[in-house]
Amino acid sequence: MEASRALWILCCAFLASALGSRLKTPALPIQPEREPMISKGLSGCSFGGRFYSLEDTWHPDLGEPFGVMHCVMCHCEPQRSRRGKVFGKVSCRNMKQDCPDPTCDDPVLLPGHCCKTCPKGNSGKKEVESLFEFFQEKDDDLHKSYNDRSYISSEENSNRDSAADFVAVLTGVTDSWLPSSSGVARARFTLARTSLTFSITFQRMNRPSLITFLDSDGNTAFEFRVPLADTDMICGVWRNLPKSHLRQLEAEQLHVSMTTADNKKEEIQGKIIKHRALFAETFSAILTSDEVHSGMGGIAMLTLSDTENNLHFILILQGLVSHGSSSVKVPVRVKLLYRQHLLREIQANISADDSDLAEVLADLNSRELFWLSRGQLQISVETEGQNSRQVSGFISGKRSCDTLQSVMSSGSALTPGKTGGVGSAVFTLHHNGSLDFQVLVAGLSSAVVGVTIEMKPRRRSKRSVLYDITADFSTAGERGGGRAMGSCGRVEARHIHMLLQNELFINIATAEQQESELRGQIRMLPYNGLDARRNELPVPLAGQFVSPPVRTGAAGHAWVSVDEQCHLHYEIVINGLSNSEDTSVNAHLHGLAEIGEMDDSSTNHKRLLTGFYGQQAQGVLKDISVELLRHLDEGTAYIQVSTKMNPRGEIRGRIHVPNSCELGSRGEVVEEAEFDELVFVRDPAELRKDPHTCFFEGEHHAHGSQWTPQYNTCFTCICQKKTVICDPVICPALSCPHTIQPEDQCCPICDEKKESKQTTAVEKVEEDPEGCYFEGDQKMHAPGTTWHPFVPPFGYIKCAVCTCKGSTGEVHCEKLTCPPLTCSRPIRRNPSDCCKECPAEDTPPLEDDEMMQADGTRHCKFGDNYYQNSEHWHPRVPLVGEMKCITCWCDHGVTKCQKKQCPLLSCSNPIRREGKCCPECIEDFMEKEEMAKMVEKKKNWRH
Repeated sequence: MEASRALWILCCAFLASALGSRLKTPALPIQPEREPMISKGLSGCSFGGRFYSLEDTWHPDLGEPFGVMHCVMCHCEPQRSRRGKVFGKVSCRNMKQDCPDPTCDDPVLLPGHCCKTCPKGNSGKKEVESLFEFFQEKDDDLHKSYNDRSYISSEENSNRDSAADFVAVLTGVTDSWLPSSSGVARARFTLARTSLTFSITFQRMNRPSLITFLDSDGNTAFEFRVPLADTDMICGVWRNLPKSHLRQLEAEQLHVSMTTADNKKEEIQGKIIKHRALFAETFSAILTSDEVHSGMGGIAMLTLSDTENNLHFILILQGLVSHGSSSVKVPVRVKLLYRQHLLREIQANISADDSDLAEVLADLNSRELFWLSRGQLQISVETEGQNSRQVSGFISGKRSCDTLQSVMSSGSALTPGKTGGVGSAVFTLHHNGSLDFQVLVAGLSSAVVGVTIEMKPRRRSKRSVLYDITADFSTAGERGGGRAMGSCGRVEARHIHMLLQNELFINIATAEQQESELRGQIRMLPYNGLDARRNELPVPLAGQFVSPPVRTGAAGHAWVSVDEQCHLHYEIVINGLSNSEDTSVNAHLHGLAEIGEMDDSSTNHKRLLTGFYGQQAQGVLKDISVELLRHLDEGTAYIQVSTKMNPRGEIRGRIHVPNSCELGSRGEVVEEAEFDELVFVRDPAELRKDPHTCFFEGEHHAHGSQWTPQYNTCFTCICQKKTVICDPVICPALSCPHTIQPEDQCCPICDEKKESKQTTAVEKVEEDPEGCYFEGDQKMHAPGTTWHPFVPPFGYIKCAVCTCKGSTGEVHCEKLTCPPLTCSRPIRRNPSDCCKECPAEDTPPLEDDEMMQADGTRHCKFGDNYYQNSEHWHPRVPLVGEMKCITCWCDHGVTKCQKKQCPLLSCSNPIRREGKCCPECIEDFMEKEEMAKMVEKKKNWRH
């Protein structure tokens, strides 16, 4: 009941924002949150104009002047209908009774908190100090000696603490009457926070058009439309997984399916599981069958030993053993082949219940290692017996949507320095073991004399050079820089293994520093859903590009792109940015990134992008100015990273992103059907129990819902407390002299053929803008359209009329004024009527309990109470109670509310005491307390 009251107040906000648009204070004091609805097909809760995933919790934001209700916690509880469809139900509760009792005599309420705390506590400082120690330990790991192997992948390991890897084998569906697909796919997933990225490769089928994630009940949890391409790799992201699906993912209860849109309509699917081999895997194979429609397949995950030439592998097989006797062991032979010649063979037993197989091929010789590096070794699994079944595939380096890249800095050189130079490299590993590279260096102190790919040196004076690519380097007339582009065609299997384990480095030697001026670790950068870095080279960021130049040991590179909505996506990688000289408590904050214009003749416009916690940062910037978009298009914008040591810029790079965003960034457009489905999904069984439900044309409709009836599509019906009210669609008033009535539309339109003879094209554009967007019903309305505002879940408000002004595109809503009545007991003849009428008899008037009654303007209604004109009161909010810091008053029928104005404070730690509306500085509070105690002590001394 309390939750529904809170929802009632929030829903009234939509109407308030429209009807009070011309007042400084809205008619009702609660503003809606302006958040775009999410994609169609996801279950969750809509609350206060915002969508929440299942099992999300939040503090409701009632807008100004109320703000966030920190003592109220709302929860999106998952519910399930009889048909198995999952929907969300909002429940809210007051958390104040759960607050612990403070241990001090004078507790204070900190801003943004619900429970009081003791003012003298240092918990905040301790928390910051513990964060500092945590990040300091991480950075200490990065600067360990070269003899310490943990230096190689310490950051990679730290990133893995917050990420989890999963895998799935997708094969043809065998329990369908349709022929099973011969296709097999291997899908690798990485969960970071609430985003699940996936890399999928497939064989023996056409490119799929749709990827579907299924929950534990077989319902669709997420769909991904596969973009057209001519490769066998699919990259994608499922963002914002609900907590229920996160739990199912961890419990290995989610499935993934892929279907094609061709004539065959093939489908393959598999279960998403965790696997211990994913972390060490450097080689892989997809195992397919030569049998048509067999539904068989599998994958092999392989890795080399660190010190010996032993090839460890794990097989995950599907369909090789029939499910008729699931626990019966079946003998199989695992073969290692080269051009159909048998090299190795292992015998083992598997069953339908346990088809995984882990083995080791020991002591591979030099020829086998060479064939492994070239992708020419084949692994085969064959069952023994009369009805032998077989799957096989070629082994190659592990493939994924991740990016092999490196940032080279002088701070990471073998002898660390501070030159302000930068090196950027991107690599691509192919099936046949060849390694393509693109290297760019800039800002160097002298000419480049060596570009090499190396191992970690065993001793500082003993470098281990694997591939010298200096011959591919060219200065191309660039002062202090140059480029290298080419391919290493003979990469050894051991080096492929080390490359995919982040154990190789790229080194730049110059004339002045012939051993190493720039150096960087070649690291796999996890895929994040942006295709910019798969198609474009990053922009280098260097201290030499800062104005004036900065001699720093740091360097970086960045990918920047602009999407169709003119939103800017960025990803920045930094190397060599040390915080050892920064002694502040916030030393773990490496720096701040910003984007701006490079026009030095005027004041630069800068936008803060993000803060660095580590060596990587990414995000999206939505509200971009036209000027910045123009600078991006012209190549006169930059990205700059600043630190405490260099607050005016430590590294910087020039950004050129061609775009056609003349009007600036645009918000996301929400389809009408998406909004309706998200808001009004209700359990049919629950609808039947609801006493306010309407039954119409064989279906139950929730109170406040809106639909188009079957008997006439030019009507719109709403449900108002068991009463169905159907009204004809209100057509816009047309000013043109010639109109026509299209057969497929409800309203007449102007005859453009006749109008074109009388109106110029310029005048038409001026008279016919795109339309108006109305917050109440979240819809676009055509110019000149008049409508009654629709406010979920209450339905149409018949006492108000909104109009889309064709000349300006603005929505103007006004309350209908009812004529004065002489009778004492007016009545409303029909539920849909706005104004009351006088009946035949004259009786005393009854109190009006309708939500929107336009009769008279002398009193105001707020919640369940009526207030006289000029009356003041403190509003009461469900679950919170009376809000003494907000005062409302009735102004000729319009409710206005205002929060008490508080003075600006100069301190950084404001507190709020009980019964006080404004925060105060803790120093002032302590001083007042000491003064009060001294006064009290003097009084006691005198007496």
